[in-house]
Amino acid sequence: MWIIEYQGFASAGGIGNLQQFGDMMNRDLELMIMTASDLPTIPVVATKVMQLIESENATAEELAKLVASDPAVAARVLKISNSSFYGCQRQIQTLSHAIVVLGFATLKSLVVAASVKQVYQPYGLTEKMLWEHSFGAGLAARIIARETRLVSVEEAFLGGLFHDIGKIIMNAMNKQQFQEAMQRCYNDGLTFEEAERQVYSYTHAEVGGLVIKKWNFPDMLMRAVLNHHTFDFSEDEDSYQVSLTCVVGLADLFCHKAGIGMRKPNDDLNLLQTIPAQRLGLNEPRVKALLEEFMKAYEKDKRFFK
Repeated sequence: MWIIEYQGFASAGGIGNLQQFGDMMNRDLELMIMTASDLPTIPVVATKVMQLIESENATAEELAKLVASDPAVAARVLKISNSSFYGCQRQIQTLSHAIVVLGFATLKSLVVAASVKQVYQPYGLTEKMLWEHSFGAGLAARIIARETRLVSVEEAFLGGLFHDIGKIIMNAMNKQQFQEAMQRCYNDGLTFEEAERQVYSYTHAEVGGLVIKKWNFPDMLMRAVLNHHTFDFSEDEDSYQVSLTCVVGLADLFCHKAGIGMRKPNDDLNLLQTIPAQRLGLNEPRVKALLEEFMKAYEKDKRFFK
């Protein structure tokens, strides 16, 4: 495990106050997550890239030099940037070229995606399935965001990528307890949400929200992770927050429907009847087209994310 403490790139619209967040969560869990020194973190290069981009003075050369300081992350950024999902006509061979072609916003999400893979080590079957589901949801969220035009495609991508980060943290904290929940899914035919209620006093969404907070990602992303199953919005909830959460939640459901990172596809899942599809105003032809586009993109590009 990594023990580097992750320090901020929260923006002005970032982390809400601790009291407000604590009211939403299990206080004991919050204390455990926020004070733990042995939870996995993503490489420091991701923090520095975010800080440099938000400084508004960054140049492509400075960013390329910074990303290159972590060879593993740099190699994965180049690999992912050459996936067909990013639509580049020619192969990207250098970091500077990737930054110029893809732009700073896309680079930011690429660096995070390239970095977060390391959180999934050691890479056994459980971690493999969680990673496939996570990057699948990231791709799905990006496609949905691009189609609906309600939220930033890059924020949606990160929301999808992080939506189940709580599961990998729970697995890291107590592998035996996490495997007990997984066995109940396999043996008793339960959803993970049903199984975790029997094994834990908290949910993976709560853990994920707190880890996003600990890593100092923006409040908007934290809340999307926290509510991607419950869609528990207040009457005066910010419309962008609602849309982002629903995009992330629908992306997760796309993966369940397609069986990505799951034991098998959920053929009985009616996506059109789900809360996020309805809140996003999607009809049956659009949902079907989006799901088909996602499944094609996943099969075509999954090798770039391994």
